[in-house]
Amino acid sequence: MEVRKATCRCGALTVRATGEPKWVSVCHCLACKARSGSAFSWNAHYAEAQVDTEGEASSWTRIAEEGGRWCTYHFCPTCGSTAWYRIEARPGMVTIPAGNFADPGFGEPAYAGFDDRRCPWVRLETEGPLQLR
Repeated sequence: MEVRKATCRCGALTVRATGEPKWVSVCHCLACKARSGSAFSWNAHYAEAQVDTEGEASSWTRIAEEGGRWCTYHFCPTCGSTAWYRIEARPGMVTIPAGNFADPGFGEPAYAGFDDRRCPWVRLETEGPLQLR
């Protein structure tokens, strides 16, 4: 079974994901835009049992505007990049920012969250249909 390695920018935090993600998504919510510093985020979602982390992480929890649920980000205390996060609405799942895998061919998104907040100039071309959540 394939094991993929994701790291923070300085390499102090490592996340190993075994097997295929349960799904890959993009999100256009304002919190994901702020976290990624981009027009959207690209995320790989794995079951907890598929993920091992290595290194000392700091964490921060925010309460979402939509629904009041928590989201806890685990990030590198040295470089500040988010290595993984958990969302209350997805128990048992770990989300890894797909860019941390440093593989441009990694997982095409099948889902898009908060499409109503998508920047009007963003165009996503996928092989299959992109389901809106």
